[in-house]
Amino acid sequence: MIAYTAIGLLALLALSIPVGIVLFLLGFGIDAFFSPFPLIRGLGNLVWSTSDNATLIAIPFFVLLGEILVRSGLAARTYAALDRWVSWLPGGLVHANIATATMFSATSGSSVATAATVATVAMPQAEKLGYDPKLFSGAIAAGGTLGIMIPPSINLIVYGFLTQTSIPQLFLAGLVPGIALALGFVVITVIFCTIRPALGGERRVFPLSQMLRALVQLIPIILLFTVIIGTIYKGWATPTEAAAVGVAGAIVIAMIFGTVSLSMFREAILGTVKITSMIMLVVIGASFLNFTLASAGMGRELQDFLTGLGLSPLAMILAVVLIYIVLGFFIETLSLMVVTIPIIVPLVVGLGHDPIWFGILMIVLIEMALITPPVGLNLYVVQGARRDGTLSEVMLGAVPYVIAMLVMVAALIAFPQIALWLPQRLG
Repeated sequence: MIAYTAIGLLALLALSIPVGIVLFLLGFGIDAFFSPFPLIRGLGNLVWSTSDNATLIAIPFFVLLGEILVRSGLAARTYAALDRWVSWLPGGLVHANIATATMFSATSGSSVATAATVATVAMPQAEKLGYDPKLFSGAIAAGGTLGIMIPPSINLIVYGFLTQTSIPQLFLAGLVPGIALALGFVVITVIFCTIRPALGGERRVFPLSQMLRALVQLIPIILLFTVIIGTIYKGWATPTEAAAVGVAGAIVIAMIFGTVSLSMFREAILGTVKITSMIMLVVIGASFLNFTLASAGMGRELQDFLTGLGLSPLAMILAVVLIYIVLGFFIETLSLMVVTIPIIVPLVVGLGHDPIWFGILMIVLIEMALITPPVGLNLYVVQGARRDGTLSEVMLGAVPYVIAMLVMVAALIAFPQIALWLPQRLG
C-alpha cells in the first residue's frame, strides 16, 4: 500500500493536478482498494468537523493581517529604516533584505507574502546601487522563508492542528531558532561578501541622527508583534483572538499612515480569500487522506517497516531529514507537511522525541524546500518581482542560505534545547 500511495502521489502531482484534489483522489483510491469498509460515508462529517475547527480561523486572520500591512506601506517604511542600520556591514543592503523579512515575518505568518513584499520594495534599490543580482535575490527568497518559523506562523498552526500540539508552545519554540537562522543568514552574507567584496555592492554609513530617527518607523511593527504575541502568552487571548486583534491593529496603523481606502480593503480581502481557500482545501484533503490512511492501517505498516530496519533513534531522524530534503525538491511545502505528518510524527514521537522539537525541525526543512528547485515557491516569487535576469540566478543566490539551513538542522538535532528551552522556561 505504501508503494502504491507514493507512486499515485507523484503521478498525480506530475499531471499538475491541484494538490488539494490530489489528496482527495488518493483518499478515494485507498478507500476503494485497501479499506474493508466504505470510508467515503464519513467524508461529510470529516469535512465539516475540519472546517468548523476554531483553531483554523486564525489562518484567514493572519493572512488578512499580512495583506493589510503590505498595502499600507508599512513594509517600505520598515525597509528604509533598517537600511540605515545595517548597510555598513559587508553585503550592505543585502542585510536590509534579511532584517526586513525577519520583522515582517513576525506579523504576516506567510513566507510567500514576506518574500513578495520585500522583493517589491528592494529590487529597485539593487539596480541603483550595483548589487550582485544572484546574492541579492537569493537573500530575499531565503529571508522570506522566516515567515513560517518566526511566530505567528500559519504552518505552525497547521502542524499544531494536525498533531494536537499546543500552538502557543510551538510559537515559543520557533522564536529562538527563527532569530538564530536570521543571524545565520547575516553571518553567511558577511562571509561571502568579505571573500568577494564585489557581491556586496555599495556600503553606506548614515549619520547617527538619521539612524535614530529611523527607529520611529520601526515602532508600529514592533508594537503589533508585541500585542499579538503578548496577548497569547499573558493568557488574554487564544492565537485566533490574537490574530483578530492584530488585524484591528493593522487597520489602525493604516489609518495613521493615511492609506486606508475601499480599494485597499477590497484587494486585501480578495487576497485573503484566495490564499485561505487554497490552504483550507489542502488541509481538508489532508484530513480525509489521514483518515483513510489510518483506517487502512498504512501508519502501522510504515512504522513496522521502519522499525524493522533496526535503526537507532538518531539514524532514524537522519533518515527522516533526508526524506524531507528529497521530497522538498518536488512537493509544495504545505502539501509536504500535511501528507507526511500523520505518517512521520507518530513514528518520531514513538522513538521518544518531543513533538514540539520535531515540529520546529520540520519547519526548517520545509523552509529549505521553499528555496530549492524545481518547486521552491519563493524562488518564483522573487523572480517575478525582477525586471530582468533568469530564474537560475535566484537559485544560485539562494545556495549560501541553504547551507545556513543545513547547519541549523544539524544544530537542532545536536542541541534540541535550541527549540525547547523557551517553551520549558515560559510554558
